[in-house]
Amino acid sequence: MTLSPEVREQVAAELKRFGAELQLTEDQKGKLQQFMTEARAKVADYRAANPNAANADIIKEVVANREQLRQRLVNFLTPEQLNKWDAEVSKAKEFLGQKMAAAA
Repeated sequence: MTLSPEVREQVAAELKRFGAELQLTEDQKGKLQQFMTEARAKVADYRAANPNAANADIIKEVVANREQLRQRLVNFLTPEQLNKWDAEVSKAKEFLGQKMAAAA
């Protein structure tokens, strides 16, 4: 799924807002950034290894990485931060689901 520049700007703005809302420590920010970079690399590797993969297959890969990321987050986010994370992930799933349905 390719996002338009406008949608990318919306996503970036939401990520900034959400990051501020979580009130992460510098250590937490570093860990989260590392984990997100690793997850993005896994998806990029999957796409490179499977250039003809359908969007549904790529989404399955993203979901698998998201579950792994959450397990790692449990180790360093506070319970309140984790609740906020889960709420935002639910919003993101809905947002991206709507964008994918519109593109289909």
